[in-house]
Amino acid sequence: MKYVAGVDGGGTKTAVTVMDETGRTLKTFASGGINYNGRDESEVRRHLADIVTMLDEACGGLASCTQLVVGAAGVSNPTVPGRLTAALRESGYGGGVHIVGDHETALFGALEREHGMILIAGTGSICYGRSESGDVHRTGGFGHLIDDEGSGYSIGRSVLSAVVRAHDDRAPATVLTEMTYAKLGIGSVAEIVGFVYDRRTGKQDIASLAPLLSEACALCDDAALAIAARSGAELCELVRPVAERLWPDGGELALAGSVLHRNAHVREALLARLRQVCPSVQAVEARRDASEGAALMALRTLKA
Repeated sequence: MKYVAGVDGGGTKTAVTVMDETGRTLKTFASGGINYNGRDESEVRRHLADIVTMLDEACGGLASCTQLVVGAAGVSNPTVPGRLTAALRESGYGGGVHIVGDHETALFGALEREHGMILIAGTGSICYGRSESGDVHRTGGFGHLIDDEGSGYSIGRSVLSAVVRAHDDRAPATVLTEMTYAKLGIGSVAEIVGFVYDRRTGKQDIASLAPLLSEACALCDDAALAIAARSGAELCELVRPVAERLWPDGGELALAGSVLHRNAHVREALLARLRQVCPSVQAVEARRDASEGAALMALRTLKA
């Protein structure tokens, strides 16, 4: 029996799906992040070695795993695919390796095919599409320092901004203030500044504040509702160019990521804006996750 594996490699977590040659899922497991743009090289190599060890166990020997597709964050850095492949080889994997962007594997999993569109709003945000003729277009996904509007990071930053603006009377009081203090275990804006500019604070720490938005929206807080509406509009703006370029007559858009799954107000703001701007786009739920999408891509390669 031959096996294939799909890897969804993020900055903090990597999900792996192993399938047999009939497409039956044999095993799923997780390891640490493999994004070279956010991790030390030694740490990425260690996580890849762990993945290879688990593949060996799952497949009854590495030789049985004949195709591996890795969908990884950060592959727009031209050095990353080669470094990932080299690390896998050094760990003992000798089968076929194909490195693609995690948005590609997410699309394949979400719609169980390579064409269509996907909007991902998690810690970061990106929209990616592929037409039936093979044309592709991507918007967003350029990182939290210059992009990622509508993402968990962007929402977390907006929550903190709302708190400091309310503190100095640039904006009305908001329930986000006490929620943020409780979440961070602090009690002042001065401590917020200390948290934000502490070298140990990363984008994940800022993004961890995003769930507060749902709680505040449920209380009809004006600041929270404004953030949700703005985030939905920003996410729609990611979709619009992809839809106009690749699917002018309408197509399916899979919705993925923690922001769209957990914040009903952002999701509804997005859908309402989509109905105005891209009325022919049909938003659907993702059918499979990105690691399954990567495994399906590997299976297609095996059968080719």
